[in-house]
Amino acid sequence: MNQHLQNILDILQQIESISDDQKALINKSLKDADKELVILAFKLDRTEKVKRTTAILLEETIEELEQKRKAIEETNTALTKSLEDLKSAQAQLIQSEKMASLGELTAGIAHEIQNPLNFVNNFSEVSYEMIDEMWEEIEKEDLEEAKALGNDLKSNLEKILHHGKRADSIVKGMLQHSRSSNGQKELTDINTLCDEYLRLSYHGLRAKDKSFNADFQTDFDPTLPKISIIPQDVGRVLLNLINNAFYTVNERSKKGETDYVPTVSITTQLTANSQLLIAVKDNGNGIPDEIKNKIFQPFFTTKPTGQGTGLGLSLSYDIVKAHGGELKVDTKKDEGTAFIVQLPI
Repeated sequence: MNQHLQNILDILQQIESISDDQKALINKSLKDADKELVILAFKLDRTEKVKRTTAILLEETIEELEQKRKAIEETNTALTKSLEDLKSAQAQLIQSEKMASLGELTAGIAHEIQNPLNFVNNFSEVSYEMIDEMWEEIEKEDLEEAKALGNDLKSNLEKILHHGKRADSIVKGMLQHSRSSNGQKELTDINTLCDEYLRLSYHGLRAKDKSFNADFQTDFDPTLPKISIIPQDVGRVLLNLINNAFYTVNERSKKGETDYVPTVSITTQLTANSQLLIAVKDNGNGIPDEIKNKIFQPFFTTKPTGQGTGLGLSLSYDIVKAHGGELKVDTKKDEGTAFIVQLPI
């Protein structure tokens, strides 16, 4: 029994005025109190142990959470770096594809520039000779003949200027395609842009593969207004679509089908709801239904290894979307495919 309770019991036992029954009752009550004190002491001891255990667990939990917080911070840092690396890699891939397509176009660009340069050279030589002839007629005082030669000379200079601007336009298109986009929109003649890239693509492929041959056609809407676009980006879209179209008609022509004429066409159109449509059509094999939904996915390609990155259509889709437009495909097996670029005005 608790020592204090035992002292109380001893004192009470010595008091003669308390009856034996009362002493027995008090004895029982003190024993019950003692039991309750023992139980209470046990509970307090257990509570203290639980408290110490809880404190230890809480401390361990806090330490573990701190470690997890640091791990999450490190993971976030690593993810941020990975994202930056991916963005850098994507930019490099885009630039690499630009330069790869530019390499394919080099011969075509040379061919396209050579034509106006030939005109410039020829008309310059003729004009040089005509100046001597004009001075001869002036010395003879045959002013009528001199005037006629002067008019012919002016006509030649107009042709030289025209073809010089043509060469300048081709070079500007090449530079626009090769340089990184500055994100600045410019008022652009879509018909001119389509015509430039169609011819550059055709001559580039012809230079790369002498056996390649295909017809190409244009049907441009003369009423199209100039629209505000990033010309080098939209030019890349056109180049991708045109190259793909020439590729698919060339593949079909290898099958040796009777009377098959590989043909690629570009049409432009202004719709009633002020939308500008560019359609690049081919009469190739068409796109199978099982892969139609995959063609805009990054790195998806049906071309043999080394002939395509699978980024062309994916990047084209993103560029058109960034311009607030849509890129759609309409295809039929054994009849051909049309990619339609829809841009707002």
